[in-house]
Amino acid sequence: MKVARYTRTGTPTDVIEIVDEDTPAPQANEVTIRMEAAPVHLADLYCMAGKERFNLPLPATPGFEGVGRISALGSDVADWSVGDRVFPPLASGTWRTELTVSVAELLPAPTGDAVQLSLLPINPPTSYLILEDYGDLQEGDWIIQNAANSNCGRYLIELAKLRGIKTINVVRRPELVDELKALGGDIVMVDGDDLSDRVLKETGGVPAKLGVDAVNGMATARIASCLADGSTVLAYGMLTDEPCMIPSDVAFLRDIRLEGFYTVRQFSKRTPEAVRGIYTELARLFEAGKLTAKIAATYALDDIKEAVAHAGRRGADRDGKIILTME
Repeated sequence: MKVARYTRTGTPTDVIEIVDEDTPAPQANEVTIRMEAAPVHLADLYCMAGKERFNLPLPATPGFEGVGRISALGSDVADWSVGDRVFPPLASGTWRTELTVSVAELLPAPTGDAVQLSLLPINPPTSYLILEDYGDLQEGDWIIQNAANSNCGRYLIELAKLRGIKTINVVRRPELVDELKALGGDIVMVDGDDLSDRVLKETGGVPAKLGVDAVNGMATARIASCLADGSTVLAYGMLTDEPCMIPSDVAFLRDIRLEGFYTVRQFSKRTPEAVRGIYTELARLFEAGKLTAKIAATYALDDIKEAVAHAGRRGADRDGKIILTME
């Protein structure tokens, strides 16, 4: 099998390489998955770069998620068959042609485009759990998010629309406004110092009940300025290296709170059955075409350096997710 691997940290395009290895035979309660597709996330790049809090034991194979089909069964595996399409466990190193894993955290995958489905395990649950767990959101409420053109941002627009929740979507490029409105965004506008004035004008003076921030820096403060008193800003991304900024008067006079959001942490608060239920619902939405990701490009695993270089670009130079295809 072919495996993407790095043995040292540094510039991702310098440290990542493809190596050939024997595929380990599945042991008891294990299966081997023939991978179909796996995305390249910014977190993968951070790991290869050795960014603080993203260090993995070396040597390491990137890949937080993906989709594939079972190609071999270990002994005692009774609930799965060769040919079944599955999502491997999160953070199992999916940048490889074959992957042998325990069945304990295996999830069934639906039919459909492997490139789109490879993104289902992380980004859609992030958007789902934001809406489910924060803000006590009801039909007709407003939420505001920046980085609205990200995959999480796009899923948030689609999922909120299904619940009757209205979205204010903040972007950094004016050419994205019409595109996100066509996706279902109720309000789409370019970020700026007068953001709160423009938002309140568009909503008829109604503030948002929840803010979602992936940009950080003063962008966090601008999101906070658009919220109702007593609301929360969720920080879930790091598109800049700046700290999240909220003015002290906004925090203690208006009771605007800043919280960090991490999908795995929210899943840990649920039973395995509840987690599977979320994935089942999201898979149904994918099959129905109600959730879609914007794909910038696909690359064969052999072209890993080109894929990693493309994934490291920002804005219009990337404009969507980078996906590795294994077949």
